[in-house]
Order: sequence, then structure tokens, then C-alpha cells
Amino acid sequence: MDYVKLGNSNLNVSRICMGCMGFGDPENGMHTWTLPEKESLGVIKNGLDSGINFFDTAIGYQNGTSEQYVGKAIREYASRDDVVVATKFLPRTEEEIKNNVSGQMHIHNFVEKSLENLGLDYIDLYIYHMWDYNTPLYDILEGLTEVIDEGKVKYIGISNCFAWQLAKANALAEAEGFHKFVSIQGHYNLIFREEEREMIPLCAADHIATTPYSSLASGRLSRIPGEDSKRLNEDFYAKLKYQNTESQDLEIIKRVDELAKNYDVSMTEVSLSWLLEKVTSPIVGATKAHHVDGAVSAVDLKLTGDDIEYLEEPYVAHDLVGVMADNKISASDNEKVWQKHTKDKI
Repeated sequence: MDYVKLGNSNLNVSRICMGCMGFGDPENGMHTWTLPEKESLGVIKNGLDSGINFFDTAIGYQNGTSEQYVGKAIREYASRDDVVVATKFLPRTEEEIKNNVSGQMHIHNFVEKSLENLGLDYIDLYIYHMWDYNTPLYDILEGLTEVIDEGKVKYIGISNCFAWQLAKANALAEAEGFHKFVSIQGHYNLIFREEEREMIPLCAADHIATTPYSSLASGRLSRIPGEDSKRLNEDFYAKLKYQNTESQDLEIIKRVDELAKNYDVSMTEVSLSWLLEKVTSPIVGATKAHHVDGAVSAVDLKLTGDDIEYLEEPYVAHDLVGVMADNKISASDNEKVWQKHTKDKI
């Protein structure tokens, strides 16, 4: 396993981040395909034994049971200082807004609950899961700075946002003396490359770490078309993300399979090797031992420039999907929304 600094932080992370959305009580959440405790701990231990030290979960995964399983595995199988734990907080609820729970208090409450779930004293990377259009950005940044200053969080990241939002957030943080976001977790893989338009160049310019989710397109980039999995059959959100681009994506998937055969490796290794040329540490979900093995092996596979060009050549523009499609606003609304979120600070 190789390791790298996470953007403008002092965190040393493995080039593969284990995505922990697949861990959690299958009877206590929106998904039925997640692993119960014993199986989850086994996969996490396999990752630790393979050199993975970076784990990404969220309070929203299976009602916090993913956090609970991740925390238990780390306490049992690892030294805390050797592991980087990332978790995420959700926007304020309508009930919180009605009860005048501020953005700052919302963050304090969520941090405390995540620390309780994890059974840990601090969170290495605390991620703003999705843009909260009903809470001033100033309040979010102030709350995040407070929990860092209290020693409960080391660094902050953001997920599911546009490049202009990340740029404005870090500009406000710099102006007000708040802590900046050191990483972005967006939707990015070989068959969904829209982050290359603005987000990837911004991160390169400002040395912000890129830790994309859906690295294998919910399994599409790890198997030939027609092969099923429990998640592919039951995860509605995963289906939503790619349901309108199947014919466009198929040619790329075929080329992944072709290169995998040429190199005598798995499709997972080819797909992740391409992504490792682009980002800091891709998030790779795992629910079986071979998922871990394939991800780890990808670090050692080096594609040629011709391979990369061959994989990229068929790509066409994709529409935004999922959370980002829901959050999309017109350019003419940007300044109005920005002023609302920052209390006209800048």
C-alpha cells in the first residue's frame, strides 16, 4: 500500500479509502444489502491487514450503525493514531429549524452523536455531507471551527457540492479566520467524469484532496454487463445514478474488460488504476474480502498513457444525478444564494 498527505492537512492516508456504506444493521436503515456486525468487522480487519488506514462512514448510514461497527473494529484491531476516520453530518432538519437550533448547535450535536457511535475521542476528517441551503454558511463554518478548536475534530471536508461553493466557502473561512475544507468527496469515476470540468482543476490549484465516492460506479466498472449483485438489484439510488447512460457507458466498460484481460488483472484494478492517476484517495466500498484485495492490488497497477487515452476516448457528457441534480441552481441564482448563506459577510 502507498500513502499520501491528505491535501493541506497533516493526515497520512492510504491511497485506497475503504467506503463503509455497506456496513450497518440491515434491519435498521434504508438499505437491506448492508452487512451485520460480525461480517462488517471481518471486512474492516481485512482492510487494516492489507494496509488500508483510511475509512469513510457517515452518521446517516444505517442510522449510525455503520459508525458503530467502524469504531468497534478500530478499537479492537488497530492503534487509534494509525487510522484516519472520516464521517459526515447531515443538513439541519425541518424540526431543528422550527425549534431554532442554529447551525453551530446542529454541528455540536452531530459531532457528539458520531463520537458516541464510534466510541472514539476525536474524528480525523469531519465532512459536510451535502450543502445545506437552509443554513447560513457562516454558521456552518463557525460551528466546524468550534469543534476543531475543542479537539473533537482534526480537519474538515465537504461532499456533494459545486466548485463555486467550495471556493466561496474557503474564501469566507480565510476572511473570517475559520478552518478551511481540506478535501472534497464528489461523484467521480471512469464513466462519470463531470468533476473534471471545474472541481478537479480547483482542487489542483488549491491543493485540496480529492476522495471521490462511487469509484466503481456501484459495481458497473468491476464486472461485465449482465453480472448481478445484491446491491445492484436492491440499491435504488445506485440505479438512479446511471440509468440514463447505459448505452454510453457500455463502450467504456468493454474497454476496461479488454485491458483487464490484456494485463491479466481484474476490471476493478483497471478502473481504480485509472482513477488513482487523477485523485488523492478514491473511496472504494467493500462487502467481501475480494473487494478489498482488488482495490489494494490496483495501487500496484500502472496503466500507460495510451491505456488511459483508450479508456477515456468514448466518454460523453453526463447529466448531473442524485443529490447534485437536486441541488443544481442556475448561475443567476448563485449570488443570491451566496448572500443568504454568508449573512452578507463578503
